[in-house]
Parts: sequence; structure tokens; C-alpha cells
Amino acid sequence: QVQLVESGGDWVQPGGSLRLSCAASGSTFSINAMGWYRQAPGKQREWVAAITVGGSTYYADSVKDRFTISRDNAKNTVYLQMNSLKPEDTAVYYCNVVGTYYTGSFYPRGDWGPGTQVTVSS
Repeated sequence: QVQLVESGGDWVQPGGSLRLSCAASGSTFSINAMGWYRQAPGKQREWVAAITVGGSTYYADSVKDRFTISRDNAKNTVYLQMNSLKPEDTAVYYCNVVGTYYTGSFYPRGDWGPGTQVTVSS
């Protein structure tokens, strides 16, 4: 089983940037598709982005053109570069191993880590 620990969350002003990291251990990272999720206060957890084993990337409409997911297999780490942050991006961000449905949607396959808090406000 892959164990995941998120980091990099912080407070940032609207329009600012942050880069989140997700360190993986306990399995072979390079053979897993990975995804980022977030949960805002009082909201359900939602999918944000995913990256396949081959490096293809996918994004929720709410973050397209602002967020970039990437991975460094040598470091067993997946990243989420977040630019042009908005107050509505405020949430606890989580990473997870993801699987894909034939429809093209993603689902979390592993246990949730502690997450990292991102707060966007003035």
C-alpha cells in the first residue's frame, strides 16, 4: 500500500501561488496514477487533478489553466503547482492513488493522508 504525506500548504493572498508536494512510500510510486483532491469547509471532498503513469494530466474545470500537476518518479513525489489562487480554492488538499473509470473519471484507491491546508484570503 502507498502511504502519502502532503505538504506545502500555507496562507496566500488572492492571485498568489503555492506548490504542494505529496511524498509517497510503501509501494512502487512510478506504477501508480496519482491525483489531488480538496475539501473546503462545509463541502464534500472533490477531485482536482490527476496524472497518469505515462504523464498525461487532467483537471477539474474549476482549476484548469491555473493548476499544474506533475510527478517526479525518482523522488516518489507528486506536485500541484497552484497559480492565480482564488478564495474559493481555500481547502484542505489531499493526494491519493487514483484509478480510472471507462468514462474517464477518477476515483481514489488508497487511504487518505493528513492533507495540507491552503488558505487564500486578503
